Amino acid sequence: MLFNLASASEILHTLGQRVRAQRLAQGMPQRELAQMAGLSLGALRKLESSGRSSLETLIRAVQALGLVNELEGLFVLRRQSIAQMEKVEAASQRQRAPRRKST
Repeated sequence: MLFNLASASEILHTLGQRVRAQRLAQGMPQRELAQMAGLSLGALRKLESSGRSSLETLIRAVQALGLVNELEGLFVLRRQSIAQMEKVEAASQRQRAPRRKST
């Protein structure tokens, strides 16, 4: 699935399916993963069936599956040009967002 063409609910559903596929590939029952992740069985079932869960639930499941490194590249600033690199560097040095001018 291409996430850039999907709705939020489709992305959630796909992520839930991927968690389930990883669990099954490791031969792990839902109850065992839920215990390892410190989650209720219902929370894990909801994650796998619909993808609807808290971010913490997803992260706990991913950690218990040993896949936390898969999250490493999320939301990392990508630098594509020298001008963009300079802008990112300037932004990383700033402590606050710039104030908006009143009109």
